[in-house]
Amino acid sequence: MRFERHVVFWIAAILIFVGLLWLLSPVLLPFVVGMGVAYLLDPLASRLTRRGLSRLVATLVILGAFVLIVIGLLLLVGPVLVKQLSGFISDFIGHLPNYVQHIQNWINDPSHPWLKQMLGEAFARTDQSIGNLVVPAASYLNELLSSLLSGGRALVSLFSLVIIAPVVAFYLICDWDRMVASIDNLIPLPQRETVRGLAREIDASISAYVHGQSLVCLLLGCYYAIGLTAAGLHFGLLIGVVAGLISFVPYVGSFTALIVSFGVAVEQFYPHWGRVVIVVAVVLVGQFIEGNILSPRILGKSVGLHPVWLIFALFAFGYLLGFVGLLLAVPLAAAAGVLVRFALQRYRQSELYAGNGSQ
Repeated sequence: MRFERHVVFWIAAILIFVGLLWLLSPVLLPFVVGMGVAYLLDPLASRLTRRGLSRLVATLVILGAFVLIVIGLLLLVGPVLVKQLSGFISDFIGHLPNYVQHIQNWINDPSHPWLKQMLGEAFARTDQSIGNLVVPAASYLNELLSSLLSGGRALVSLFSLVIIAPVVAFYLICDWDRMVASIDNLIPLPQRETVRGLAREIDASISAYVHGQSLVCLLLGCYYAIGLTAAGLHFGLLIGVVAGLISFVPYVGSFTALIVSFGVAVEQFYPHWGRVVIVVAVVLVGQFIEGNILSPRILGKSVGLHPVWLIFALFAFGYLLGFVGLLLAVPLAAAAGVLVRFALQRYRQSELYAGNGSQ
């Protein structure tokens, strides 16, 4: 009976927690970002505190340096990114129907019979329907991206993110140790060591993935941006930065970089296929570096998050909570993975698994 009450309590607590996240998701973004920044910078603050600085001074120094670095990067590459994004919206997405028509004409060209055999017949039969779908879809996507760039709600969200997130991060870094101690004092004494062990394992898993994958994303973003720009690709900096950012999701960043770079390269360089091959080679080399050098050396096998479980968590929480869900997916997935492994370990040690006392 006691075990059943514990199960009911934790299920109810999880449901209440998820429900609150869903209800409050529209206003959680600056707080989640502030918590993430505080989590990333707290180890550095603790190190400076051990060297003799007060917690307040250490927080001011670290957070000030972090804000200055972010502002410097925005001033350095921000105008170029905005210009390329505007050009991408107007030149590429706005003319997407024309690109589809060019591809159709290329496939139906008699000098490419092998393409005609592979794709031509089906593509020709759906020519009108594809055009009817692409034209409104491209128009809608163009209007959507334009509204996101100039809409009042986006400006309000950006303002709250820029102003509130650093304030939240400041207070959390200052009070991090006290908050952890307060939570620790609330844990029942018989389960305190068990909960502490689980918390340490969850922290190690989240920290390993967040710090390691952030470094991988940074290196990949720099590589793609420099490589694609050097290859002469339009919007190379924009594609590289976006591919680096979304590389937080396994395989998605590299796949996006490959598809978008190939599409832009075909539109820009056709019929000079040598330039297209160079662009594709840049992305493929980046994928090889990520899969065989960066991820094994930086992440290793200590993270404990299976790529399939991580992708599912990102899609599930992103669907339920939007962008806030994407930010929370990794820590929640890591915590869930640790708790599931702990539950399985206890199950294997139980009489139910061993069959002790059974007839």
